[in-house]
Amino acid sequence: MKTLAKLLAGAALAVTATAGFAADYPDRPVTIIVPWGAGGGTDTIIRIFAAGFEEAMGQPINVVNRDGGSGVVGHAAITQARPDGYTLGACTPEITYFETMGLADITPESYTLISRLALIPSGITVAEDSPYENLDQIIEAFKSEPKGSFRSSGSGIGGTWHMATAGLLKALGEPVDKIDFIPSKGGAPALQDMISGGLNLFTGSPVEAKALSDAGEVRILGIMSDERSPAFPDVPTLKESGVDFSISNWFSLCAPAGLPEDVIAKIAAAAEEAHATSTVQDSLAQRGITPYFDGSAAFQTFAEGFADEAGELLGDLGLVN
Repeated sequence: MKTLAKLLAGAALAVTATAGFAADYPDRPVTIIVPWGAGGGTDTIIRIFAAGFEEAMGQPINVVNRDGGSGVVGHAAITQARPDGYTLGACTPEITYFETMGLADITPESYTLISRLALIPSGITVAEDSPYENLDQIIEAFKSEPKGSFRSSGSGIGGTWHMATAGLLKALGEPVDKIDFIPSKGGAPALQDMISGGLNLFTGSPVEAKALSDAGEVRILGIMSDERSPAFPDVPTLKESGVDFSISNWFSLCAPAGLPEDVIAKIAAAAEEAHATSTVQDSLAQRGITPYFDGSAAFQTFAEGFADEAGELLGDLGLVN
């Protein structure tokens, strides 16, 4: 009986300690791990969000960049952190296909998914001296010109912008590798390569191409979103040309798996409050980034569907390992 009493007392203490921890959370600074380099899209979005999140949480928010290994290093660091709410992360689409490509044993189930925070759709951009002046013209060329006539870039092999190229071609009924996709370290070097003549197509985000478009060096012909972007009101969607395909890079708030439910609730409430502020909304929109908050349940459902779609496209490209 004494042993039973001790066990029950220990369990009660554990419950009390857990409840006390949740009630006090957060009582010290919180870290958000960004799996990509400083100054990039993910970093920019998270730092904008962190300003509002810090106020909502009532504690300093430290943004730490852990790039490397095509995103594996930082994403793995998030999964390995203690699930206590003091280390969060900025998960990106790669969590849905790291395992599919044989890069890491990481899936959406490796995380507590809080919410997506922002979307950046893919687009179709050409150099100013390109013979293609509008979306319909280049779509017709994608269908009529032989394989290898177009060379595109904007990400690594298997990245979202590579899948954008494959998905577009598949929607047109063309082979997914008809456009040669050249790996790059991001949108900026790919755009410069296009301007210099090394590429004749950029399937990364119009956001990345905006400055060059404003300078008259490139033309943004189309955007791969369901609706026109307020940041690019004159740029038509693929669907306006009869092509039923859209894809966006997405950026989210996540945490290690196994986070206590009441801690999740506090993080989610603070994140939603921060995201809704005009400071966060306006700062993202001014950069052509679409603010988006879907919450944990909807994000989980979306991630599962995105993983299936990504797996199918990567399989078509022969990149499933």
